[in-house]
Amino acid sequence: MSRSQALRAPITVEDHLSARNFSRIAAHIYERVGIIISENKRTMVESRLRRRLPIVGADDLDEYCDKVFSGELGDGEEEHLINAITTNKTDFFREPKHFDYMMGTILPDLVDHGPRKIKIWSAACSTGAEPYTIAMLLDDALAGRGAPSFAITATDIDTKVLETARRGIYETEMVEPVPDRLRRKYVMVAKDAKRREIRIAPKLRSAIAFGRMNLMDSRFAAERDHDMIFCRNVLIYFNKVTQEAVVRRLCDHIKPGGHLFLGHAESILGFDVPLTQVANTVFRRD
Repeated sequence: MSRSQALRAPITVEDHLSARNFSRIAAHIYERVGIIISENKRTMVESRLRRRLPIVGADDLDEYCDKVFSGELGDGEEEHLINAITTNKTDFFREPKHFDYMMGTILPDLVDHGPRKIKIWSAACSTGAEPYTIAMLLDDALAGRGAPSFAITATDIDTKVLETARRGIYETEMVEPVPDRLRRKYVMVAKDAKRREIRIAPKLRSAIAFGRMNLMDSRFAAERDHDMIFCRNVLIYFNKVTQEAVVRRLCDHIKPGGHLFLGHAESILGFDVPLTQVANTVFRRD
């Protein structure tokens, strides 16, 4: 395009949420999932909600909000709204010292207690990198040793990321943090190299039960005898009151002596919960 053409090109002006509707969206998301959306997230919220406009037949963001809050779009739009707003950052072997502690300290103790199923819950699993990382490590360590088996439950509030997690298909770059030996054992490469995709081996996909769960629910539809719960890098989106309430409910699903893993930027300092810190953001259930 020439400079003169560029000067004549029409300028597209993106619409914005009114102050009232931004406040309504922020209040709605906080009420439903406990996530605090501050003013500095406005651009992000607007960008993500614009993708819904052609799908629901809204001309602009404020019309979209009118349709949502009037109930015109039905209950199903609630799920799409939450999916659009929630943040899903995940990597394989993220915060690796947690996995070092799991394998070096927790697992040997569990194995010493004899053959039984080890239960683990990944409570904010996003697209599945965390539970697949755990599954790789446990399957590799326990296979062929007459040691305990394991079962992993993985949940998230976002149904779109759960679909990705169930498929176990990722861009090749996603598995670069996985050690070569585990990659050869548990990662299948597409026959067509141009696709730049991998898939997690069926053995691991079948070891994980994926499901939707809202950490704001007053009760969790989960078993109460988990050996470990990973709930990393989600509490940072909640206020302190909500953080403590979520951690307290998570404790109800950890067996005594079991462990809770939080993100490295998260803290339970001052919380009235039955946990003792045993490593950096690793806590044992009293």
